[in-house]
Amino acid sequence: MAVPHFHLPALGHRNFRLLWIGQLISVSGTMMQTAAILWHVSLLVAPDRKGLALGLVGLVRVVPIVAFSLFSGVVADVLDRRRMMLVTQATMGVLAAVLAVLAFQGLRTVWPIYVLAALTSAASAFDAPARQSLIPNLVPREHLPNALSLNTIVFQAASVAGPSLAGLVIGVGGVAWAYAINALSFVAVIVGVLLMRGVQSTSATEAGEISLAAAKEGIRFVFASPMIRSTMLLDFFATFFASATALLPIFAQDVLRVGAHGYGLLYAAPSAGALVASVAMVREADRVRHRGRTLLWAVTAYGAATVVFGVSRSFWLTFACLAASGAADTVSTVFRNVIRQLETPDHIRGRMVGVNMVFFMGGPQLGEFEAGVLANLCGAQFSVVTGGVGCVLAVVWIAARTPQLRRYRREVLVPAIPPGS
Repeated sequence: MAVPHFHLPALGHRNFRLLWIGQLISVSGTMMQTAAILWHVSLLVAPDRKGLALGLVGLVRVVPIVAFSLFSGVVADVLDRRRMMLVTQATMGVLAAVLAVLAFQGLRTVWPIYVLAALTSAASAFDAPARQSLIPNLVPREHLPNALSLNTIVFQAASVAGPSLAGLVIGVGGVAWAYAINALSFVAVIVGVLLMRGVQSTSATEAGEISLAAAKEGIRFVFASPMIRSTMLLDFFATFFASATALLPIFAQDVLRVGAHGYGLLYAAPSAGALVASVAMVREADRVRHRGRTLLWAVTAYGAATVVFGVSRSFWLTFACLAASGAADTVSTVFRNVIRQLETPDHIRGRMVGVNMVFFMGGPQLGEFEAGVLANLCGAQFSVVTGGVGCVLAVVWIAARTPQLRRYRREVLVPAIPPGS
């Protein structure tokens, strides 16, 4: 596979390329299922309980993250990261298959969906530290920003394809087929991991034991580093306040009245904007000098776009605001990841990712629950607007408390000779 190294140097490394392609397929299926679950839940509950029921999806997903992510980070630093991924990907595939079987049989209650979503989240809590801490072992340090930008493209492209396809699949065959397709998609990552060669997939030189003390070491490291701590807090508060994905069925059904197809488009809109931003970031991430300042402005734009989305009653204005929020979130995601990966030694990287999962997953999932409760009490539009305002205020607070983040700039690295494809 010929790759123009001056544009995409990370894809010049075979092992990273295998993971990248596998993730593109697998995450597309995961995003399809995520959208399908929200739609499925909205159809199974009474209209006056819809907001709370959708918010509970986020709550059942975040509890396993909080419960397991610190421990899973230790596991990723001690055990073989590729073997961990094989187990977790297979587990998530089986859970998706069970969900598909239940849906094909005509599931009429929501609690099995909550249980299976929680179990999938638990498996993901072990998968993410292994996968993310593996990436720096697949490319040299000077190609890491490019690899992380490409990794962001995977998730954003999948987030466009998955929900859009979910809308079509749900409209034609029902939610069961969305779950079934997701179950098959995990095979792609499993095959990619099995085909990797010559990878140091655990920090064997410094790996210790799986223990509470090791987990505490990861927590101490994160909170002792102002740069890493501030990026995690920024991520948590921004997504907690401005996360409104769980309310999209309400906007599609009750505010904009666009049906399943329109819902699929709205769900994919943030990722459509994010995909455009991701393509730009592949080339520009290495060139941006004031990375901390860019990160802060990106999250501010994310909150502002959320406010406009909340007051909009036009489908295309809503779509544009969601796309803009996705683009801004992508820029912030790339620089958050670059800062954290470059500032973390390999022997503790899994634990850093584990701690970050509490912030990265906890923020949006708890935010979806908060948004659902507030929507039930005050209306969906009020919930979204106040969330966007809260996001902007959180940026101001973190920027004021962490001058190191405002001053953070690109480090200068000596480029390596591009490898053969």
